[in-house]
Amino acid sequence: MAAASSAAHPAERPAKERLSIEVHFDPGESWSLPEDALRGLSARQKYIPSKYFYDERGSTLFAAICDLPEYYPTRTEHALLDRIAPEIMERSRPSDLVELGSGDARKTRSLLDVVGRNGKGTRYVPFDVSESMLRDTASSLLDEYPWLRVHGVVGDYECHLAEIPRGERKLVAFLGSTIGNFDTDRSRKFMRDLSSRLAPGDHFLLGTDLVKPRAVLEAAYNDTAGVTAEFNLNVLNVLNRELNADFDLDAFEHIAFWRSRESQIEMHLRAKSSLRVRVGKLGRTFEFLRGESILTEISRKYTCKSVSRLLRGAGLSPTGWFPSPDGNFALSLSTPSQLKFPGSGLKF
Repeated sequence: MAAASSAAHPAERPAKERLSIEVHFDPGESWSLPEDALRGLSARQKYIPSKYFYDERGSTLFAAICDLPEYYPTRTEHALLDRIAPEIMERSRPSDLVELGSGDARKTRSLLDVVGRNGKGTRYVPFDVSESMLRDTASSLLDEYPWLRVHGVVGDYECHLAEIPRGERKLVAFLGSTIGNFDTDRSRKFMRDLSSRLAPGDHFLLGTDLVKPRAVLEAAYNDTAGVTAEFNLNVLNVLNRELNADFDLDAFEHIAFWRSRESQIEMHLRAKSSLRVRVGKLGRTFEFLRGESILTEISRKYTCKSVSRLLRGAGLSPTGWFPSPDGNFALSLSTPSQLKFPGSGLKF
């Protein structure tokens, strides 16, 4: 649907008439959790993919993490979006604002506020694995923005990108440096899949956390309130519930640390003593030695050069680089590489 050209918004309609939600995903059935858990718990370095953090409780805990004083990425990115949102929306002029991993959409409001001031009708397409989170967020947004239309997609953006509804001109936002949770191969595949879904006239807005001193990075993942630890341990609740496992959460502890060579933070759950865990749906028992860990998340940190390399490798042309004043975070704007922007004067 094209952006409205008049100065006034479309006539207000009841919220329920401005909302549609597609569900392509059932966390209990559609995820490949049994296969992922078997593969991960059988590996030399045991691991669980970080996407399994985000059940209903995990999504709520992550929203709480974003408010912690040690966790700078959310507030830094939000402040940056507030500052550059008018330029981003002027460049992209989207008929559809698509947000991958939308969560509570707190940062998206910076972009929607610009749409509201400009009097244009843009459809918001939140894409998230948590149906309850998506519905709650959509309800709040529809109350805040009486002109807004929301087309929600409940799905896994690594599997269901094809379900993004068609729009005349899309701005796809992937914020929060979530791309940092992917290893090199996975990030390349995801970016290429996403790029293949972009048409001429579309734009991609990517948030990336930048390399900085170890102390700042490690504090962000080891908050004094223990919320990140609770978030990390909650993945064991997911395994217990979905796979009939008997993980004792008190038998594991949260650790997070910086690996400079890989340019990434790692989060682990470390066994406090030797133990055995039965996973009923797999028909398997897994042994842990004292100090042995499950890798639950990586968070890679970037530079301008590495972001440019990532985008170009996916067939995207970087057209804007927007670092925060403190150099902690950056947003980048790109387009399918066949598009040209002569005379932009931007350096990336």
